[in-house]
Amino acid sequence: MAVYLILVLGLATLIVGGEFLVKGAIGIAKHFHISTLVIGMTVISFGTSAPELIVSIKAALSGNPEIAIGNVVGSNIANIALVLGITVMIFPIVVDRNSKVLDWPMMMLSSILFFVFSIYFGANYTITRIEGAILFGLLVGFIYYLISNSRKKNKQSIAESDLEIEKVDSNVWKSILYLTIGLVGLYFGADWLLNSAVEIAISLGMSKSVVGLTIVAFGTSVPELVTSAVAAFKKETDISIGNLIGSNIFNIMAVIGITAMVRPINVDSKVISNDMLWMLIISFMLLPLMLIGKKLGRGKGFILFATYVVYILLILLAHK
Repeated sequence: MAVYLILVLGLATLIVGGEFLVKGAIGIAKHFHISTLVIGMTVISFGTSAPELIVSIKAALSGNPEIAIGNVVGSNIANIALVLGITVMIFPIVVDRNSKVLDWPMMMLSSILFFVFSIYFGANYTITRIEGAILFGLLVGFIYYLISNSRKKNKQSIAESDLEIEKVDSNVWKSILYLTIGLVGLYFGADWLLNSAVEIAISLGMSKSVVGLTIVAFGTSVPELVTSAVAAFKKETDISIGNLIGSNIFNIMAVIGITAMVRPINVDSKVISNDMLWMLIISFMLLPLMLIGKKLGRGKGFILFATYVVYILLILLAHK
């Protein structure tokens, strides 16, 4: 009974955390005169990717840096096919132009570099420290460009009345508090939900490999799912799509980049020939779905979700 209570508590904590996170992000975006899309691509993306970063660095320090590869590849596939698919089936999203011409190309570039670095250059099937530094350096440059470009475009907002600026300034610490509460809530909520779900699944007779490929894969993407769903419900669609694309960029350029700088990462050839290809295909699929029509609606969400189901089924069949 206790494990079921923890499951419910974890889910409730996630929902409340997502609510606080989105509310704090909107307030910070207004205060610093940057778009909510940029906040979704940076602060929220880093926050929801923090668990992957912590797990990967711990794995590297314990002599198992290759764990980071499965962690990132699985998470990136789930973010787009599973999380975005479910989100837009519930709340259709109108995609911002920047997501199409700037954010998606950066996500695709990071995915291709990830694939290429795994095979060629420094050492075959190994991501070296230099390659990790290149990935992380590109991320720093991209974030700098996003923030500076957004502030330039919002000069009119900076020129607002003194009364309105004062009102925003007085709320910035409250926004930071909301953001912090949201991130802490997502961290603990995901941990409680994931651990209890795994315990329940094993008690029902599911093998650990199947649990890892299904429940754990979903559990690590729950923070992104909750945050994106809450943002979409609040009509803050820029945060929703920005969080997911940004999370995939962070997963590769920060999680893999920093982990590789700590210790070079060996890449399993099977992951390269199967899972990474799925990651590239699903990442590429997102572009035509964003370009066709005015929004990502339920039909497109179903296509993404169905793709994830096919991917999981193929993995399960391969492990029988």
